[in-house]
Amino acid sequence: MANNSLMAATLERMRGIDAPNQVLGRTQTIGCVAVEITQRCNLDCTLCYLSEHSESVKDIPFEEVLRRLDAVVEHYGKGVHVQITGGDPTLRKHTELVEIVRYAADIGLYPALFTNGIGATRKVLKKLAAAGLSDIAFHVDTTQRRKGFTSEAQLNALREEYLRRARGLGLMVIFNTTVHNGNRRELPTVIDFFLQHADEIGLASFNLQAETGRGEWGSRSDALGQHTVRDALEAAAGGKLPWDAVRVGHADCHTYMPTLVVNGRPYPVADDAGLVGDFIAEFDSLERARHMSTIGLAWHFGRQLLLKPHWWRRAVCYLRRQLRRMWRDLRVSPRAHKLTFFIQNFMDAEALDMGRVKACSFMVMTADGPVSMCEHNARRDEFILKPLDVTRRDGTVEHYQPLVWREQARRR
Repeated sequence: MANNSLMAATLERMRGIDAPNQVLGRTQTIGCVAVEITQRCNLDCTLCYLSEHSESVKDIPFEEVLRRLDAVVEHYGKGVHVQITGGDPTLRKHTELVEIVRYAADIGLYPALFTNGIGATRKVLKKLAAAGLSDIAFHVDTTQRRKGFTSEAQLNALREEYLRRARGLGLMVIFNTTVHNGNRRELPTVIDFFLQHADEIGLASFNLQAETGRGEWGSRSDALGQHTVRDALEAAAGGKLPWDAVRVGHADCHTYMPTLVVNGRPYPVADDAGLVGDFIAEFDSLERARHMSTIGLAWHFGRQLLLKPHWWRRAVCYLRRQLRRMWRDLRVSPRAHKLTFFIQNFMDAEALDMGRVKACSFMVMTADGPVSMCEHNARRDEFILKPLDVTRRDGTVEHYQPLVWREQARRR
């Protein structure tokens, strides 16, 4: 849990967009922090955020990865969700990957592996889960040009395979989907897959097309925006959803919608911004909620409610309202599963809004400290091509030269 000074620093960053139902600065110091352990990838996505130089960049030294994980705790405290990412992190030596995950868990972070899944075999996932991995996030969509898959509907077979790999390992499964001009009409198919597998999926993240990195398709059309995903989710829910009940960072950057899925239909957990604000002010442990089961979550906050009699009436009214909404589906299927929907509206590299950058909830830890993901992608080469002096565990200093061809030239 972050200390008060770190929370205060977050609130200062949120000045101008702060609100009682704003999670950052109240229950969390940051949404998540990415630590890139390789720039290499085994796919070439049409909307890739990596740079043209990335494939020629050596993996940063192991000790530098650990130092950046330490920096996450220094800047944001313990209990932060950290993305072990790249490139594709499974291309890193697997013994190092396991130790990176173990170290992150040992210092109080929630490590998540962000991967396209090609190298995330069952064997690898078992080792990572044993080392302390919290989440596994699979990126699957039609930007990846995977052989034999030409539609999102066809890719559902691959999504099912990835679910099988992670099954029974105690990992929260996340799916990342890039929403672009070419697949926006397939969103109902993708959303239905997530709803039908809500018993195994914890979070579905939709990342809007942006012109950055070495991507080929450029900026999205005016017809594509946060509203595209919102409309598709509302169609699945059968009505309007309370999009502003919970805020995470800047409203133009993120949309956060925690739901309970009953009989294949999503029901919003939070529907009243005022109630959410009051709840955040009085209850702790919200940062751990995403790792609890539906029953565990009810038990955890039920015990806290018993100590706050002034909340009993509000809690009963809330439960009555929720049950009334879900009753028809509960009669068909009495099981409810947690599934959070998240929309990320990334910015084009040439159109950064510095107000949004300042209030970013998704940072990348660089050698010089945390940087907004959108800004990092816009200036990636400045960060990944920077030489470093890295102190190894035995006390020796390694001069890390990122570009492989420069090292080869020096040897000649």
